[in-house]
Amino acid sequence: MQTPENQLKHYQHILLRNPKDLAAQIECGNLCVELGRFEEAAGYFRRLVRILKTNLNVRDALCYALQALGNESHALGNFAMAEACFSEALAYEPNNAAYLYNLGNALRELGKPKEAALHYQKALTITPNDADIHNNLGNVQRELGALDLAITSYQKALSLNPTLFHAKVHLVHQKQHICDWAGLDDDITQIRHWVKTMPSAQISPFAFLAMPGTTAEEQKQCATNWVQNRYASLIKQAQQLNFQYKKNHQKIRIAYLSADFRLHPLAFLITELIELHDRNQFEVFAFSYGVNDQSSARARLEKAFDQFIDIRQLSDLDAAKKINACEIDILVDLTGFTQTSRTGIAALCPAPINVNWLGFAGTMGNLPSGKPLFDYLLTDHFITPPESALHYAEQLVNLPCYQPNDRNRPIGITPSRAECGLPEHAFVFCCFNQTFKITPEVFRVWMQILQATPNSVLWLLDCNVWAKQNLLREAEQLEVSKERLVFAPRVSIADHLARHKHADLFLDTAPYNAHTTCSDALWMGLPVLTCAGETFASRVAGSLLQSVALPELITFTLDDYKCKAITLAAEPQKLDAIRKKLQTTKNNAHLFNTVDFAKSLESSYQRMLKQHLS
Repeated sequence: MQTPENQLKHYQHILLRNPKDLAAQIECGNLCVELGRFEEAAGYFRRLVRILKTNLNVRDALCYALQALGNESHALGNFAMAEACFSEALAYEPNNAAYLYNLGNALRELGKPKEAALHYQKALTITPNDADIHNNLGNVQRELGALDLAITSYQKALSLNPTLFHAKVHLVHQKQHICDWAGLDDDITQIRHWVKTMPSAQISPFAFLAMPGTTAEEQKQCATNWVQNRYASLIKQAQQLNFQYKKNHQKIRIAYLSADFRLHPLAFLITELIELHDRNQFEVFAFSYGVNDQSSARARLEKAFDQFIDIRQLSDLDAAKKINACEIDILVDLTGFTQTSRTGIAALCPAPINVNWLGFAGTMGNLPSGKPLFDYLLTDHFITPPESALHYAEQLVNLPCYQPNDRNRPIGITPSRAECGLPEHAFVFCCFNQTFKITPEVFRVWMQILQATPNSVLWLLDCNVWAKQNLLREAEQLEVSKERLVFAPRVSIADHLARHKHADLFLDTAPYNAHTTCSDALWMGLPVLTCAGETFASRVAGSLLQSVALPELITFTLDDYKCKAITLAAEPQKLDAIRKKLQTTKNNAHLFNTVDFAKSLESSYQRMLKQHLS
């Protein structure tokens, strides 16, 4: 009995003798589909459609091959190919909801949320009760800043399918962004239960980090579930590819992988570090898959790297092949499981060593084999004390301080208090964290601090109109006048840093701390009061305070946090002493000594490679 492979060769020989044999072309197309060679199948059927224009069976066969190729391409991170496949299929079946939905998915991955939304909306006119389409429409509405519409879309998805786990997670996270805390505890309890008992549930690890009450152990389980669900096909392909790691070079090749080589908080952490890498021992590569915003920050980063390679248009597979061809020794993912993640590239193992750092405040989980997706996690002794190591898939590598900093941050001209909307002589508490980090418990403590501190205000970042309305309402319910909350509009990073001068004490959030926001404040001489927890994200601010020799601003319960804030506001001499100490120690502190940081990081890279080679 002939195999499909042999049958295909037989019909291909017939076509070589007679290229116009339509029956042989049909057989070739069908056999390619059977063999999973969808791109070849589409080629055969495409030629047949041009000849047999009115033959619906041939057209349907082409669309089937295009759909299969599109789905396969999407799973492998080749979103441009997926877009092309579903666009072509829609030319034949413009009202096919599945094609519209899948094209929307590809467009979203390609950074085209507006176009994606249009295709989801058209799909819903055909199949209005499809929960997945409502969910994905919510995703692009969220990315477009229409959080109210996104929440409505998630609610509709859940009304149609109450077990659509990822819709529930998205809904809770967006409600956190707008500070709508109704039913939050019950929702999070349910999601934590899913993480423990339903490994196939798609629970976003980043959203899970921000949910109050989640433990480091649960966060590890969530990340592992996500890896094994989302990257299964890429992990299988990595085994088949079995990349070889050539080393036809003397210097250690470090590659940084990110979507954020632009005007972004990441740039204000790493740019000087990249410039300071020792070029006698290291070659430093950037693999960028984010937009080029044409900013001075982007231009400086492009100049800082030895090679800056834009892989935005490459599939995950082609990007991995590019990294492997560059003979990278250590691949450092700076984005992690955040919105623009392309961690699938690292899952293909194009370099012998994968490192998780900065972008995602936690572990990135284990592969089905039990091996970690990332070999190492860069951290420090405060963030991950020795007893916490079992909650991280990666091997922990401790630096003197987890976070680098760029001492050449641009700083604008300081505005007046009036220009900031601040009372001239009030004590100004502030928190410039994103609103999803504000929990009901922390906000209640803030209101108690204001009540205990006459002539004080709380200065918050104006993230979105819905959060502002909800926080003002919550304040009044807690018997604090809404005039005591002042909202800072979004401005350039230089202008944002400049206005820190008018704040007296930064009140951190818990359990998701200020990270870059904390170092911004400390760089501007503003003391930060934090409450450290047990998870990675809840201990970063404490780490930064340790590194500027201000452990007295680290508390471990919200009661102590509240008392410390009230005391510092009531006793200005204590706060002044802390400010002076910060100004004295800042320039030589681990947090802002980028030269020493670079040396410590390079030593860590050398140890990783030595361990790998041995």
